[in-house]
Amino acid sequence: MRPDFLCFPLMSRTRHAFMRLSFKGLLTLCAAVLLWIGGLLPAMAAESGDKARVEEALRSYFETEMADFIKEPVLLVALREQNARTAELSEAEILELDQQWREQLQQEEQPLLDTVLKGRPAELLLGKVAMAGGEISELFLMDARGLNVASATATSDYWQGDEAKFKKSFGQGSDEMEIGGIEFDPSTGVSQAQVSATITDPTSGEPIGAVTVGLVVDLLL
Repeated sequence: MRPDFLCFPLMSRTRHAFMRLSFKGLLTLCAAVLLWIGGLLPAMAAESGDKARVEEALRSYFETEMADFIKEPVLLVALREQNARTAELSEAEILELDQQWREQLQQEEQPLLDTVLKGRPAELLLGKVAMAGGEISELFLMDARGLNVASATATSDYWQGDEAKFKKSFGQGSDEMEIGGIEFDPSTGVSQAQVSATITDPTSGEPIGAVTVGLVVDLLL
């Protein structure tokens, strides 16, 4: 008998055995995937629930602690006055101001920063931060163009108009709010999130600016 004929039965048996092993392996893989999904879905649901709980806590804090504060007459006057000064600025002029701000952050003389960090509006913001017992990490006002009006601390830039905090609050009209993502700061060991909202002029009913408050999530839960 030719050797080839002797090999065929052996090859056939080997192929069947391999197929059985492959089928068993496939079943094992499917079972593992199902177990993984079974564990993943509850985890995803829990994460979604945690996110909703955090957002509700942030929204509740803003409505309780900030909604009336941003109607302070001193802040409203500052917003109206700056809007009158910046209404006709071109985009190029706004970007130039933003560049000046960034440069002055590294300089001893800071005339542009002084307009935002000094004065009665900034003092009010600083007082609010001090009274919050560590719950507020940052607090600043923006005019109708997204430029800083007053701030408790120096922000990294002067123009916020191209960022979600402004576009999703003032950019969407009155009574709008934007809750940013939670960020963990390894240097402080705490998680923070920004809440931004439109500021509406109580006299005219028109949006005149926006506020952003950074909140320490760990202290609100």
